[in-house]
Amino acid sequence: MRVERKPRRFRGLVTTFLALAIVAGGAYGYTRISQPVAKPQASAPAPVPVTLGSVDQGPFALVLNGLGTVQAYNTVQVRTRVDGEIQQVAFREGQTVRKGDILVQIDPRPYQAALDQAKAKKEQDTANLNNAKADLVRYTGLGAYASRQQTETQTALVAQLTAQVASDQAAIDNATTQVGYATVRAPIDGVTGFRQVDIGNIVNATGQSAIVTITQVEPIFVVFTAPEDQLPPIVAALRKGDVPVEAWSSDSLTKLADGKLALFNNQVDTATGTIRLKAVYENKNHALWPGLSVSTKMRVGTVDVATTVPDDAIQHGPDGLFAFVIDESGHAHQRVLKAGRSEAGRTQVLGGDLKPGERVVTGGQYKVKDGSLVADAHAAHTADAIEGRQAEAGR
Repeated sequence: MRVERKPRRFRGLVTTFLALAIVAGGAYGYTRISQPVAKPQASAPAPVPVTLGSVDQGPFALVLNGLGTVQAYNTVQVRTRVDGEIQQVAFREGQTVRKGDILVQIDPRPYQAALDQAKAKKEQDTANLNNAKADLVRYTGLGAYASRQQTETQTALVAQLTAQVASDQAAIDNATTQVGYATVRAPIDGVTGFRQVDIGNIVNATGQSAIVTITQVEPIFVVFTAPEDQLPPIVAALRKGDVPVEAWSSDSLTKLADGKLALFNNQVDTATGTIRLKAVYENKNHALWPGLSVSTKMRVGTVDVATTVPDDAIQHGPDGLFAFVIDESGHAHQRVLKAGRSEAGRTQVLGGDLKPGERVVTGGQYKVKDGSLVADAHAAHTADAIEGRQAEAGR
């Protein structure tokens, strides 16, 4: 069998082509290896989301904060002044009563009988007195026919019966008072507490238990304390006029009543270094109740022009208090300051390089450093909300 062989010229072409392919592949690989690898460019840091407030200038109230307890204007434990059986209880527990309202009726019959007896005794003695006076007139008219002794004796009898009639009138007045005591009335305006007796109980004037306790809550007092070093501004404020004192709930979230300072104690408590004060409130809505714990805000003056910042803007640092101020480019800068009193969410700035109108960081400070780029999170949230509403409206 004959085998045909390919021409040598064809085999040479194939060999040359393979060689060129190997050389070209090596050159491409060398070019890829020798080219430098491009590094990714670093992106700019994103702004820190914060909330912002402003540095303001204007009037600022000087307020002293304190803690106090509500006290009733008057408290009366109503007791009986006569002995007897209770026939009627004319009030409800927790009822608002007025002075003179009937509370309890005690059996008045024994005292009414004593009153009637005293009146009868007076009528008897009055009749005897009138007869003695008539005899005295007759003795005096006889002139020399009546002895001096008879006249003097009759005069003494008239005086004696006159005194007796006066004693009878006193007995009547006392018996009338006892009858009046049988009806127990409210001695003051106020609110009744728990009733301590029931109908049918026997009460005694010498007993220690009260029938009921009445507390006067209109007006009402709040007793609170202030540091002794605040006494001079308090005295100065009182000399100028009424000193407003607001009563707030113990958590200082709810305002309860507006009142005014009534007085301060006549001595400082050396153990605590404080002085006790008393404020009075009309309390028409009964928002204050005896025994309630409250916080007080007493305004002792006003600074006409004061620089203030939000309370949340003030931070504590190793060098003292500071705040982050935002420049026009949106970068935060730390400014040292000296803080004064705080009122209504703002603090008076007593020292530091803060100017009215500047923006300060009030939230998110834990992510902020001196020189950090910041963005107003509230403004961004508002813009996103507006954009979302516009997109909804366009559908």
